[in-house]
Amino acid sequence: MDGTVLVADDDRTIRTVLTQALTRAGCKVHATSSLTTLMRWVEEGKGDLVISDVMMPDGNGLEMLPKIGQERPGLPVIVISAQNTIMTAIQAAEAEAYDYLPKPFDLPDLMKRAARALDQKRKVTPRKSNAPARGDGEGEDLPLVGRTAQMQALYRLVARVMNTDLAVLIVGESGTGKSLIARAIHDFSDRRTLPFVVATGAELQGMDGPSTVLSRAKGGSIVFDEVSDFDMETQARIVRMLDALGDTAPRVMATSQADLMSEIDAGRFRQDLFYRLGGVSIAVPSLRERVDDIPLLAEHFLTRTERETGLVRRLSNDAMELVRAYSWPGNVRQLENTLRRLSVTSPEEEISRAEVEAVLGSQPAMEPLKGGGDSDKLSASVAKHLRRYFDLHGGTLPPPGVYQRVLKEVELPLIEIALDATAGNQAKCADLLGINRNTLRKKITDLDIRVTRRRKLM
Repeated sequence: MDGTVLVADDDRTIRTVLTQALTRAGCKVHATSSLTTLMRWVEEGKGDLVISDVMMPDGNGLEMLPKIGQERPGLPVIVISAQNTIMTAIQAAEAEAYDYLPKPFDLPDLMKRAARALDQKRKVTPRKSNAPARGDGEGEDLPLVGRTAQMQALYRLVARVMNTDLAVLIVGESGTGKSLIARAIHDFSDRRTLPFVVATGAELQGMDGPSTVLSRAKGGSIVFDEVSDFDMETQARIVRMLDALGDTAPRVMATSQADLMSEIDAGRFRQDLFYRLGGVSIAVPSLRERVDDIPLLAEHFLTRTERETGLVRRLSNDAMELVRAYSWPGNVRQLENTLRRLSVTSPEEEISRAEVEAVLGSQPAMEPLKGGGDSDKLSASVAKHLRRYFDLHGGTLPPPGVYQRVLKEVELPLIEIALDATAGNQAKCADLLGINRNTLRKKITDLDIRVTRRRKLM
């Protein structure tokens, strides 16, 4: 890499790590804990790239982006933030940040993004945003919270598509937050002042159903809720309605918890409707796929309940361990309802494991993984997920790099589970996996796997 990088972060350790890494890569680095100093450097013409935290002692890094763009058009800014919510990703996209990374970030990944930013020939054009300013607190109640790779990728995708006219198909299990994603796309888009209409199958019945729904939308957004439940006649009406949309057409979105490709194969869903709705497919991960987000979500819901009721509650360590281990078939919605109930019923500030067990014992749980699927080979299960991933792109190829993405998705849980099984003993883990111990250490570092406080699986 070649160039001068301006680093702004109030964490001295992060400043030191970034300075050392960027210097070793061949860059000159100016690091500060002050946005005021950062802006002075920008105004003086210093820097070919800015890497800035959001929450700083003397201001908000995102709010500096328009000023940086005005002062130095084309200067790329990479935003890093510990505020791992969809709002941060959306605000970074609206402010035209070059890139956005959540904390804790992967250093090699950040270095690659920094290299691309420095190498890219950016047009020197003034940055501008037509989006009206929002209050700092707006959107903070959306339970779209998560620092896992799956959720961060989802946030970036939402930020990229929210101001396009492409149809959006949002898929995922019940309770994962599909409707919230649709609402966020509308509320933070250029259509936010126009109507947001959720259309059910019943509302689309009859010859006048589609026209009535269209008249309500008035160029805003229409969401076909659980479109897989619509009968074939209703699906045909939607196809005709979408084909007849004019210049002032509303944004079209749809949600589904069913695998629409399987529904097409079974003759229950129209292929032509699938392709009309699937301009962009957004897959919302289940809670089981992002277990590391559970403590963050739990804190979010307990804080919200505290604001509503005045009841201060927190989970004990044992209670949190149980919450993390539960399968959550109802996903985020079930987690939220459970914590609201515990907040009200718990007599003490600290919610105990026994209280959690009592509540979860009355709720449905999924079968343990070891109890099902014995007749299916691992390769068949993997093939099913990969086929679904390809199908969700609606006839187009996924972005390049599928091989490495799939390898990482498999490697990460495999190494974590193996470390758990060997109680964190890396020598035993390497032997179990059949790889060199140095190779294991490198993978632990590259995948940012924490090896502390691991316990042996029973």
